[in-house]
Amino acid sequence: MLPIWDWTLALLLPAFALTLYAQFKVSSTFKRYSQVRSGRGLTGAEGARRLLDEGGLGHVSIELSQGKLSDHYDPRSKVLRLSPDVAHKDSLAALGVAAHEVGHALQDAQGYAPMRVRSTLVPVASLGSNLGIGLFVVGLFIGGNPVLMNLGIVLFAAAVLFTLVTLPVEFDASRRALDLLSARGILVSGEVDGARKVLRAAGLTYVAAALMAIVQLARLVLISRNR
Repeated sequence: MLPIWDWTLALLLPAFALTLYAQFKVSSTFKRYSQVRSGRGLTGAEGARRLLDEGGLGHVSIELSQGKLSDHYDPRSKVLRLSPDVAHKDSLAALGVAAHEVGHALQDAQGYAPMRVRSTLVPVASLGSNLGIGLFVVGLFIGGNPVLMNLGIVLFAAAVLFTLVTLPVEFDASRRALDLLSARGILVSGEVDGARKVLRAAGLTYVAAALMAIVQLARLVLISRNR
């Protein structure tokens, strides 16, 4: 957030509230369904391995990652990394998250367009997120330098675009996950709904991040126009 105290700060409040709610929702939902064991008794790692092999992705390896909910798929090294609470547990939450990451691996293998776009945007999005607001603030405090301020806005806009492209990538991975869990018999009848609730809660965090980024960008533009 910018160190500028003016009326535009009020624009951030709804996005900030949604962010807090999303964090609470994903934490509480994951905790709830982490206590519900699956009928098949497969752990997240076992379920992911089965789905990868049946999807023709035997070359994708599974590794353990550190930290809570640090699960992710690395398209560069073709590695699916699962946190201990997902890899070693046979809960509905664990299988839902593991299958979601398998969904990303399938996107990568099939050349899913939004995922390719997101991967292309990673370098510029990282630069924009780390440098965009900094340049804007520097420009603002050295007499409202329009070159630095506008450059900061453009860089930060790239980070915003990244959050927007992330939405279809994550939603599609969750859709694939739920279809796979049901079609491959990883979860039995009635269990898929629990996994769905976990993935919906996780999806809300991406919506909150996108909203926060959009509002922050709008704030930068408003401040620049009022200088």
